[in-house]
This record gives sequence, structure tokens and C-alpha cells, in this order.
Amino acid sequence: VTLSLCGEMLALGGLAGDRHEGRAKAESALESGGAAERFARMVAALGGPTDLLERPADHLPEAPVIRPLPAPASGHVSACATRRIGLAVVELGGGRRKASDSVDPAVGLTGLAHLGTAISKGEPLCLIHARSQADADRAAHLLQGAYTLGPAPRPASPVIETITG
Repeated sequence: VTLSLCGEMLALGGLAGDRHEGRAKAESALESGGAAERFARMVAALGGPTDLLERPADHLPEAPVIRPLPAPASGHVSACATRRIGLAVVELGGGRRKASDSVDPAVGLTGLAHLGTAISKGEPLCLIHARSQADADRAAHLLQGAYTLGPAPRPASPVIETITG
């Protein structure tokens, strides 16, 4: 979805002839490392470390509890409830309920299974990073049913239709 949005924005901004060319440019920026280089320059310009991408462990805290969310069955990831996933991150402290809330950069989810991924029962759908086992348990409970496993992979693009003005 993000790459599709990037393609649209590059086309709308006149940096690509159409959304398909825009998406190809966005994919190229990711694959070449150009997007990471730009991100690193932005972090440094905002006062962050200049070596964040080379040495992230030196700058980012690690959660005390890291545990997998096991797949309840085998199949291909055919859908995921992104709102439910986002609410689990907020519950862990990795997001805000209101603007004044602080964000804990050590907690959240990593290694999320992508649409179309083949998963065997018990394999991780994602990794939960939490401050405590109780927090990890609450997040796992929220994530139950967030992933739908089906018999066949979904189409390559999660964008079904584009509506333009």
C-alpha cells in the first residue's frame, strides 16, 4: 500500500509520468539503498545520530521481553486487520492514545508476516517486543485473529482499486 501511495504521490508531484512509473521509482529507491540514505540524512538533520543505520543497537533501546506470536494453523496470509495490529502497538506503549502520551521506542512489533506469505502452524506471524511478560500477553491477546490464513496467496498488490478525483 505504501509503495502504491508513493507511486501516486510521485505522479501527482510531476516526478513520474504515472503511478506505475512512480511505484517503480519508489521500489528502486528502496532496493538501491537511496531511501535509507535519505532517511539517515533526515534523522541527522533533526538532531539524531549520524550512524543510526550502521549502528542501530547503539541508539535504540531493546525491549526486555521479545516473543513470537505463533500461527494457529498453516496457510498463506490472506488478510490482516491492520487496525487491530496498530491497537496492539499502542497497548504496548509504542503509540499514542492522545498527543500528550509518550512513546516507548523499545516496544512494538517486528517481522510481521506479509500478505501471501506461506506460514506453518507455530511459525511466528510477528515478534512482540514488550516491557513485561504481562504486556506481551495482552498484545498477543489483541493480535489473536488479526491474521487470516487461507489456502492460496493473494494478488501481488493489496490495492484493489484506485479512485481519482
